[in-house]
Amino acid sequence: MDLTPPATLPRSSAHATEELLAWISGGLGTIRLNRPRALNAMNVDMVKAMNRVLQDWAADDAVRAVLLMGAGDRGLCAGGDIRAIAAGTDAEAMEFWSAEYALNATVASFPKPYVAVMDGVVMGGGVGVSGHAGIRIVTERTQAAMPEVRIGFSPDCAGALLLAQAPGELGTHLALTAGTMTGADAILCGFADYYVPSRSLRALAAELEESPSDAAAVVAGFAVEPPEAPLAAEQEWIDECYAGTDLQLILERLDGHEAPAAAEAAKAIRGMAPFSLAVALAGLRAAAQDPVLEKVLARDLTMADRMIVRPDFREGVRARLIDRDAPVWMPGRLEDVSAEDVAWTLAL
Repeated sequence: MDLTPPATLPRSSAHATEELLAWISGGLGTIRLNRPRALNAMNVDMVKAMNRVLQDWAADDAVRAVLLMGAGDRGLCAGGDIRAIAAGTDAEAMEFWSAEYALNATVASFPKPYVAVMDGVVMGGGVGVSGHAGIRIVTERTQAAMPEVRIGFSPDCAGALLLAQAPGELGTHLALTAGTMTGADAILCGFADYYVPSRSLRALAAELEESPSDAAAVVAGFAVEPPEAPLAAEQEWIDECYAGTDLQLILERLDGHEAPAAAEAAKAIRGMAPFSLAVALAGLRAAAQDPVLEKVLARDLTMADRMIVRPDFREGVRARLIDRDAPVWMPGRLEDVSAEDVAWTLAL
């Protein structure tokens, strides 16, 4: 969704930057992630600026609703700027994640209507600033995912909470395969609320500016019935295969299942970082048992602190995003993953 801001912003936030535009018009506070060439990947300055903007607007009576959108036509946000994170020090990485998870908490507790437009690509940290919003819009262009296991990390930004609350074992499947959701899938899985055709987004934003106090009704007025979610047709075999906490058993079930997609899922899982897979599964089960966002975010911060010192994250970024070759994970096999190390990684 690429809505050009007014040439002269009526009330630009004092915390806005070139990469994080924020302005107020007609009672609507609009935040525009503004790094289109990087698919709006968020760096630490953007994260901190957005948190300050939201905190100011929460207390500003002139702001009656907030609209989040991304610059360019490719998507809302590809996540955190993981290339920069991987290239920096461990301390710089933790500064980013600490600020990011604080922003996720601000989004989740925002006291006014917060409308997130999840058009196009929405992944990782992009889900963190949209999936916990009060009013979440997807379109026919939506591609949403928590794909962290591909790069030697684990779903964070309280994504484990969203994944754990998806019907049956759909969230487990998405986490372990780094699977992508369509807009309809995102609604099925509880990541979104409304399906709005992308061609209607400009008109929706204009009406929100006219009636920000009625944000939910405005969005509902533009929403249409979503198409059938592709994941709905797959849920039977997914539920059969992904139950429990034993990754080896999950793979055995997938290998032995007659559904062709089960074999594809097993192949995908075997390409992910074994330690990340174990942490992701344990994190999902922990979130399901104690579904409190603040606790999940605290666990995410602990997880990040303990995984950044391992080699997998930087190896994953190198292999997947820079050199485009096969990553060498440590350990390289699921059977060599230490259950004690996994438990320690998530221990609060």
